Amino acid sequence: MKRKYDLVCIGDVVMDAFITLKEAKVEWDKTHEHPELTMPFADKIPYESLMVATAVGNASNVAVGARRLGLDVGMLTSVGDDHYGREVLDWYRKEGVGTEYVKVNRGLPTNYHFVLTFKAERTILIKHQKYAYVDPHMLDGRTDWIYFSSIAEHTMPFHRKVAAYLRAHPNVKMGFNPGTFQLRFGAEALAPIYKRTYALFVNREEAAFILGTKNEDIPTLFNGLHKLGPKIVLITDGPKGAYASDGVSRWFMPPYPDPRPPISRTGAGDAFATGFLCGLIYGLPVHEALRWAPIESMNVVQHFGAQTGLLKKSALTALLKKAPTQYQPKTL
Repeated sequence: MKRKYDLVCIGDVVMDAFITLKEAKVEWDKTHEHPELTMPFADKIPYESLMVATAVGNASNVAVGARRLGLDVGMLTSVGDDHYGREVLDWYRKEGVGTEYVKVNRGLPTNYHFVLTFKAERTILIKHQKYAYVDPHMLDGRTDWIYFSSIAEHTMPFHRKVAAYLRAHPNVKMGFNPGTFQLRFGAEALAPIYKRTYALFVNREEAAFILGTKNEDIPTLFNGLHKLGPKIVLITDGPKGAYASDGVSRWFMPPYPDPRPPISRTGAGDAFATGFLCGLIYGLPVHEALRWAPIESMNVVQHFGAQTGLLKKSALTALLKKAPTQYQPKTL
C-alpha cells in the first residue's frame, strides 16, 4: 500500500559540484544593470575548493528540508540510470523522503550542475535532461500539499498534467516556485498552474518578470500576482527581508540576524520557502509562518550546499525562542 504524505515535491533533482573560485572579477555590463562574473580566457585558473552535493534542486531541497522539520514527504522527480541516480535514491532513503514517484530514465545521465562560488554569491551552469516523469495522477489524492518548482524546458505537457490533477483534486493545496524555464514559459502559458496555486514563492525580480513590468513596487506586484490566482504570495528581497500577502493583509518580515558573514547563498530561497511552507502545513497563520522562513535561510547560508544547513524542527524552534524582539512581521 502506498504511503500517504503531508507533502509531495515535484521538480528536477540534480547533482551540484560547488567550485569556489580564487581568481575572478565581478564587473557590470554595458547597461550597468547586471553584474557579470569574469575570468581569464584560455588560461589555467586555480580554484579554492570543490564540494559535490547530492540530490539538490529547488523541489528536492524543500523535500529534504520539510522532512527534517518533521513532515512525511515524497518526491516526484526523475534521475538517470547511472551512479549519480543511485546516489540520489540512497540520499532520499537516508533522509526519509519517499521515492516511489522517482522515475529512473534508462540510457540517460542524471542531471549534473556546476556552481561557481565567488564572494558568497554563485553562478550556476545548468543542463536538464529530457526525462519522462511519473504521471501526477498516480498521486491519487495521497497528499494534501504539493510543492512544484524548477523542471526542464521540454515539460509543458507535464505542466498540463499537473494542472489537470489539481482540477481533479480541488482540496489539494500547491506551493509554486517557478524555476528558470517555468518563468520563460510565461504567465499566459502557465495560467492553469497559477490559477490553482495556493502559495506562490518568488523573489522581487521574478515577480516583475512574471507580470512583464519593470515596476518592482511591492503593492503593485502583490496586486498583479494575486490576479493570476494565488491565494498567498511570498516575495523575497534578498538580505533586505521578505513580504507576504494573503489577499487581505500584507506583512514585511526582516531577516534573522546572521551570526557570521554568509559563506554561500546557494539554497537560501529554497530554505526560506521550506520554512514558510512547512509553517503553513503545520497550520500556522501567514504572519507566524513568516517567522519560520528567515531562520531556515539564515542557517543555510552559513554552510556550503543547499541542504547542509537545513534544520530539524527542534533547532528551528530553539532559534525562534532566541530571536531578538524586533524579529517580528510588520503589517504594511
